Amino acid sequence: MTLKEVNEVEGKVAIVTGAASGIGKATVELLHARGARVIAEDINSDVEKLAADGIVPLVADISKDGSAEQAVGLALEQSVLLVNNAARIVYKPVVDMTREDWNYVMETNVTGAFLHSREAAKVMMKQRRGSIVNIASYASYFAFPTIAADTSSKGALAQLTRTMALELAEHGVRVNAIGSGDVVTNLLNEFMEDGPGFLREHGKGAPIGRAAEPSEIAEIVAFLASDRASFIVGSVVMADGGYSVQIK
Repeated sequence: MTLKEVNEVEGKVAIVTGAASGIGKATVELLHARGARVIAEDINSDVEKLAADGIVPLVADISKDGSAEQAVGLALEQSVLLVNNAARIVYKPVVDMTREDWNYVMETNVTGAFLHSREAAKVMMKQRRGSIVNIASYASYFAFPTIAADTSSKGALAQLTRTMALELAEHGVRVNAIGSGDVVTNLLNEFMEDGPGFLREHGKGAPIGRAAEPSEIAEIVAFLASDRASFIVGSVVMADGGYSVQIK
């Protein structure tokens, strides 16, 4: 059996937030292909296009009370894998940033992940098994001008990962994160005409010389969520093409 044929999540139920496009969509498709039943959650109604046998779309705002409970309820309290992927970003210097701008990012990137992790963990602790994978960023460690809310949120997400990993390890639940670099997604489309093109170009600054495709990050999600990663606990696995280890 080759690695591509490994059904590492077969028979499990996964919740993936931010599932309508990019890393979230790629993760839904990969986990489903490898045997998982997937709750695909997104505020964008385009997520409904993913509906299929074994994929249940959920249109919801992850930052709002009740959305996490609804997602976990759809999982029917079966063996839950949670992928906190949904994210927002604002491009403004701190002196120009409003409280609304700050909250816009924090409520999705941190609060939404907290709410979903809390509800999923309640089920996982009862079952004494489960895995949470948070999509963090190289911005969890490194600052970039004009995206203070994003870098702060990703730093917070890394710390949420570590803290929950310590709280849940004794209950058989693993929590990890992925420090993704530039990935060709639609994240920046609200701020520029060609967000994927910008990310593709910016990715050339990494030692590997390119940005990642969403499917490459999805592969890491599948591994971290599986029993093959059974000894990885509280880690932020860097997947940034070497960006974080270079000095320029």
